[in-house]
Amino acid sequence: MTVRVRGLAIAGALGLIAIGAFVAPVAIAAPEGAQTTSDAADWAPAASAPIRPGVITETEGGGACTSNFVFSSGDSVFIGQAAHCAGTGQATETNGCNSGTGGIGTPVTIRAADGTAREGKLAYSSWVTMQKNGESDPDTCAYNDFALVEIDPADVGDVNPSVPIFGGPTGIDTNGLNLGELVYSYGNSPLRLGISALSPKVGISAAEVGGGRSHEAYTLTPGVPGDSGSAFLDGRGQAFGVLSTLNLAPLPVSNGVADLAKALNYANANGDLGKIELVLGTEPFNPTPVGVPASSLAVPAGPPAAG
Repeated sequence: MTVRVRGLAIAGALGLIAIGAFVAPVAIAAPEGAQTTSDAADWAPAASAPIRPGVITETEGGGACTSNFVFSSGDSVFIGQAAHCAGTGQATETNGCNSGTGGIGTPVTIRAADGTAREGKLAYSSWVTMQKNGESDPDTCAYNDFALVEIDPADVGDVNPSVPIFGGPTGIDTNGLNLGELVYSYGNSPLRLGISALSPKVGISAAEVGGGRSHEAYTLTPGVPGDSGSAFLDGRGQAFGVLSTLNLAPLPVSNGVADLAKALNYANANGDLGKIELVLGTEPFNPTPVGVPASSLAVPAGPPAAG
């Protein structure tokens, strides 16, 4: 039996976090090349850009999450989050085809790295799209967890697409992961209270489920509330996933990571934003960045990998 919860978003309206039955108050402080684009001259410097992967997004009526990658379509620029970040139901509602969700156009506050609040809006949601289209494939309904927040054109000059600490993305992984393959992520939950040493994480791939629509991964510490939507990179710095769920069974305390290539293919085939492309990072990928303690980059043991 598979038991999953999407309790990795912090409910902004109520100031609560939820994982399973635990509730506590908190203070909210596909083909590569065809789906990627980059021009370093178009973006703000990575070291000082206020809007970049890893900033917190707060969806009205939904929760606070960690953003993943930067995307573009025509003249529009977006930052990615998990679709369930706009969820209006319970943390156990992980089926995007029948779970409550905010609609397209829902206001989203982007908590920029410079401390300012930038206003965005929900421009695409796999949950909204699947419900609109009457999607019935069970794997797609269960694991397609991807959304885009449109950045105000006035703020695009403050954007950089590089993942903090690790750099990249260098492309999109379209082949899935091998069991035991190393993965890299950057979580930025408000529960970390701004302690940056807790944000970079290295993990291992433990299983592929849902026809490759989800990757089960172990990191030294699992994703915590507020980490939902975090970027996941493979060992080449290619973007492969979006943090989606905390799994209680059959691989306890692993995280479910929605496959980005499949989610992006679905958005391009079924959404109405035109051709959506991942924006490549301006900084090179480095799996062992200087200045990051070795303890933060330790590989977890985890239970035996599942086939």
